[in-house]
Amino acid sequence: MNANEALITKFYTAFQNKDISTMQECYSDQATFSDAAFIDLNATQVRAMWAMLIKGGKDMRVEFSNIRADEHGAKAHWDAYYTFSATGRKVLNQIDASFIIENGKIVKHTDHFDFYTWSKQALGLPGLLLGWTSFLKNKVRKQASAKLAAYMAKE
Repeated sequence: MNANEALITKFYTAFQNKDISTMQECYSDQATFSDAAFIDLNATQVRAMWAMLIKGGKDMRVEFSNIRADEHGAKAHWDAYYTFSATGRKVLNQIDASFIIENGKIVKHTDHFDFYTWSKQALGLPGLLLGWTSFLKNKVRKQASAKLAAYMAKE
């Protein structure tokens, strides 16, 4: 296992164990994060996002696999099992992650998942009918951004 594989293994193991501080330590102070819900977060925001998701995800379970790394970065697959708090619906979100790593820290983390599949599970009928639209994706992004801002203001 090379150093970048070890870093990503450490990150996801900490995620499984809900060890927020170890996850946060894996990021550089210049890190960025993006996925379908959270766009262009800076290091402070991404650290807060993981804390918010872990503290709020009482039944969250994470499994990771297929970590591949070279000297510049890594890729991994992870599955998140949880109850979406806004609707009480069960979700299995299947995510492919890519990382750029410098000096033993994550500097860029991008998660890719099928938003339509996620929205059908998390939102039910509205997700089925509108999950493919930019309208719903933008609404979810605005709600996620507002929730993160409120969490950060409180912490």
